[in-house]
Amino acid sequence: MLWRFSRNISVLGRSPRTFDNYARHIAAVALHYRCLPTELDEEQIKDYLHLLQQRSQTPSQTYFKHTVYGLRFLLKTEGLPYSHLHLPEIKKSKKLPVVLSKQEVWRMLMCAKLLKHRILLGILYGCGLRCSEVYNLQLPHLDFDRSQLHIVQSKGNKDRYVPLSQHLIRGIKKYIAASQPQKYLFEKNTINPSEDMRYTQRGIQWAVRTIAKEAGISKQVSTHTLRHSYACHLLEDGVNIVTLKDLLGHESIQTTMEYLHMSVLEHKQAFSPLDTLYAQCAPQAK
Repeated sequence: MLWRFSRNISVLGRSPRTFDNYARHIAAVALHYRCLPTELDEEQIKDYLHLLQQRSQTPSQTYFKHTVYGLRFLLKTEGLPYSHLHLPEIKKSKKLPVVLSKQEVWRMLMCAKLLKHRILLGILYGCGLRCSEVYNLQLPHLDFDRSQLHIVQSKGNKDRYVPLSQHLIRGIKKYIAASQPQKYLFEKNTINPSEDMRYTQRGIQWAVRTIAKEAGISKQVSTHTLRHSYACHLLEDGVNIVTLKDLLGHESIQTTMEYLHMSVLEHKQAFSPLDTLYAQCAPQAK
């Protein structure tokens, strides 16, 4: 069963990380009941999912959701309908992501004490990259002559090119000369040749959160916050939505359209009625 599960995830173009995630949740169900999840009935599955929601130490929504997704994929692998286990529907969150102002991004850049961290922020915001894309960024992917960055086999096994700012190119060249990375742009300080040289994704997230805190930003900031900010700021600077879709590497234009709700565009800029209230009534009150 595990082999079929692994094979089908690969055939459908899902990443090894997806397999590891789903397999871990399926294994947890199997260990709990000491049998394959496909041998369980509807009531047992409901009991297990209810147990997940009651565990205070479990990040319930994320863990719950991934358990359901894993079980769905398992049923698909075994040729069984979703109704076999009567799995619940997972409602998508309607929350809009956090977006930084340009002033806040600038403050973060100015607060980054290490050149490595300043370049890291510059790549995340200036190119709109995902954390995994920065993690996998290799030196040959940098094209300084054409001022472009090549993102190789990212989400959905797709390549894309994004522009590199001349400000960022100068910084990257200075950083490479000082740090002398061997293969990846961001590498750990390690002397073990068998160890993965890449700066970990956890380390990347930690650097971004730490710098945001030092910059006095009270918003919840992650690497993806910089990607969201990149998208909104480009829209506000006049880049059209189709071009932005390609720059972000989105499969569907509908995903990119979400940024229209977060961007402050001149032709649709709203305002508070307090502004007109003061303009119309304050002079009369004097």
